[in-house]
Parts: sequence; C-alpha cells; structure tokens
Amino acid sequence: MTDQPLQEMSPEACAGKIFEISGEKFSPEIAGELWPKILQHKWLLSEKLRRDVGLRTACIDYIDNMEQAHKEFMTYQRKDILAEMGAQTISREVWDTISDSQPPKKLIQRKIILPLTEKSLSDKHGVVPPKTIIFFGPPGTGKTHFVKAIAGILSWWYIEIAPSMLMADGVEKIGANLRGMMERSRTLDDAVIFIDEFEEIAGSRDEGSRVDKSITNEFLKQVPLLKNNPNNILLVCATNYIRKLDAALLRPGRFDCIIPVGELDASGRRTILEHYLSKLNSGEIDLTQIVEMTSRYTPADIEYLFHQVAQYAFEQEYETGQNYQVTVDTFRQIMPKVRPSLTDEMIEELHSDSITYSRA
Repeated sequence: MTDQPLQEMSPEACAGKIFEISGEKFSPEIAGELWPKILQHKWLLSEKLRRDVGLRTACIDYIDNMEQAHKEFMTYQRKDILAEMGAQTISREVWDTISDSQPPKKLIQRKIILPLTEKSLSDKHGVVPPKTIIFFGPPGTGKTHFVKAIAGILSWWYIEIAPSMLMADGVEKIGANLRGMMERSRTLDDAVIFIDEFEEIAGSRDEGSRVDKSITNEFLKQVPLLKNNPNNILLVCATNYIRKLDAALLRPGRFDCIIPVGELDASGRRTILEHYLSKLNSGEIDLTQIVEMTSRYTPADIEYLFHQVAQYAFEQEYETGQNYQVTVDTFRQIMPKVRPSLTDEMIEELHSDSITYSRA
C-alpha cells in the first residue's frame, strides 16, 4: 500500500514528517496514530483518482477532513471484507415463511427485532438488544432459516462462517483463522454473522485435544470483543448438539440468548406448506389433510417432500402429455418415501435440553 520505511517510522519521526509536509504540529503520540491513517488515505485517494496524489496532498486533505476521510476508508474496507466473506442480502419475505405461532419467532421478534427497529424507544428504557445468540435443536428444524430470516427482516448483511472455511489451512491454523475472521467481522456494520455446526469449533475442553482446547479458548476471547463493539453486529451460532459445547460458553455473559428450535406445530407446517404449494401446478387441495399428514416433519423434510412431488408431477405430464395437477392423492403416493426426521426420543431430548440450557 505504501513504502515500508514510511510505515515503520517512530512517533517522533511521524510528528516531524507531518510538520514538514503540512506545517501542522502534533505531539508524537497523536502523530504516531495519525500517520498510518494518512498513508491509508493517500492510497485510497490514489485509487479513486487513478493516479498517485502524493503525500503532501493526502496529508493536508486528511488533516482537514479527518472524520469524513476515516468514514470513507472504513466504507471501502467494509466493501472489501464483505466480498471476501461472501456476504449476501436476504429477502424480507423469508421472515413471512415462518409461522407467527412458532415460539422462536415470537421470542426473536420481542427480544431482537423490536429493540433494533424501535431504537429510540429501546434507548429510552435502557433496553440493550442481544448481540450473541445460540440456536439449538435436532437437524433440519430450521435453525439456519431463522438466522436468514433475521438478516432479511433487519435488512442486514448475512455472512455464514462454516467450520470448513476455518480449516482451509489445516487444523493447526483454525485458531488463527478464527481470530482473523472475528477481527474482520468487528469492522462491519449491519451484519448477521452465522456459524453453523458450532460444536465443531467450540466443543467442551474437558474432552478436546490440545488443538480443540486452543480453538475454544480463542472463541472465548473473541465473543466479549464482539459484544463490546458499538457496531450493529449480531453473532448467531447453531448446533445440533448443545451438550457438546464448552460449559463456559453457556454461562451468562457470553451468549445473550440460547434458544431451542424444535418441532413445528400445525400452524408452522401450514405456513411452510402454503409457501411451497404456491410453486406447484396444483388442483383443489385440502391443506388441512396435508398438515395432519406431515406431523413430525421438519422444514427440511417438507422442502424435500415438495421437491419429490414436483419431480413426480413433471414426469407424469412428460409421459402422458396431459396437464398434471398435484392433489392430496399425489402427496399420499410420495409421502411413504419421505419419512419424518423427528422421533419421540429427539423431542424428549430437546425438551430436557430446553429446561437445562435455554436463556432469553
């Protein structure tokens, strides 16, 4: 970005250089803080104007417009980081695919969405919105869907950090990659950072290897730094196995909310079924029958069921050449091939874990 000697100058040398260039006097301590920012500003101005603007121009411009120059650099840096981290925008409509009767949605609306969207009212009453959340529950119950829905309804960036991304440079580098990822995350604003399969990077230190313990220790250090950041950042982690997480992460002070995501009730299944039915070529369908038939189905099960129904309808029309409309009978034919994922044992375990770990 700049010549190496200019980056390594002492505070006293920085003060002398700034005075030489601009005629402005600063103490060595302040000059030492200003100099790297002046070099960043020089680089950014050169990029914008597609020519080297020179140190004198950059220095004077930065000193005259410090606040604006800092904002411009942070905006540029954020764009770079957002692209690097694969940030996505999520439609607000995703929120509407979750039934209002689902307990996690009610809780999220009350504890997260309202305090963030009604900022003046939350400030008036001293309400501090959560910045760190854990979703837990059986596979396929819609934890990732809830995270995307939050990003969508807030119109914030959605960034997913998969454990495999942290392992890209080998197991020994996971801690360093996690630290770097969290440091970059803290520079963002209006962003939902999502870590799935959380137990892979924050497992219990009692049972972990040396590397596993170091990764969990690193995460324990990073969470308070993110929570103390003034930017609008929400860290959401999801796990199918909350009992595998380190106990220190589950104590008050690290994660603000620990929320179970479990079985869909009839209203929840109806909302999802209506969403997918709107995409099919269907005739008259008694939706209540399908709601009853899909008990113990997760959102992932329902999505897969509709993929199978759509494929079946496509093949039937291709073979017969006749318009094929999906009916309840179509679902009856396909459903034996799509068994529900949830079992009585899973529901009972989630109920037990909810009593032990839930916090909102």
